Amino acid sequence: MSTGTSTPSSSKTPTSTNDTDIEQLLSREASAFQRELEVERILKAFKLNPYDILDIDESSKPEGIKRRYRQLSLFIHPDKTPHARAPDAFDLLKKAESELSDTAKREALDATIAEARLQLLRSHGFSTSTQDDDPKLRGLVPSFKVQLRAKVKDLLIEEEVRRRKAIKMNLANEGLEARKKEEEVATRKRKAEEDKTWEESRETRVDSWRSFNNTAKKKKKTKAQILG
Repeated sequence: MSTGTSTPSSSKTPTSTNDTDIEQLLSREASAFQRELEVERILKAFKLNPYDILDIDESSKPEGIKRRYRQLSLFIHPDKTPHARAPDAFDLLKKAESELSDTAKREALDATIAEARLQLLRSHGFSTSTQDDDPKLRGLVPSFKVQLRAKVKDLLIEEEVRRRKAIKMNLANEGLEARKKEEEVATRKRKAEEDKTWEESRETRVDSWRSFNNTAKKKKKTKAQILG
């Protein structure tokens, strides 16, 4: 009797084990796929907006930002993700977290977002005091959130263009100043060389003058003798 009951149970064990292995394999593959999707999302995120890179709300507190960064950095860590550009995504996360941890940089970014929001509300004829949960905003197509993100992107691009132009102008001014200094140094060097050459030729000039004077005196003496 015991032999008859043991046979069915032993035949189920391999099947159960196989099912578990398949589930684990599928789970790992799904996890790997999700990691690669997240890497792609980070790489496609707007680089000038660290909120977009971290995929986090602008109202998030510092501890929430750090927690989000830790979650994503562990999730797409190059050691765990086969994606070829996982290191690039990892670096973008690190840069985004660093910028949002910098009080001055975050305040400047938040000010730009606030300005974008005001401009967007005015463009729709809404009061600048309109709240995000106002029914008037819910009926917008595309949604107010999507429009706001696009507006923020435009303003950040404008700021970046101005920043780069300023850097370019500063470099140009620095280059002009550098050229002026180089010209001044070259002028001083040339003057010093001319003075040195003039000084070195002094004896020659003096000798020539003396020789000229002696010749002139001899001519006068000879002429005087002839006339006498």
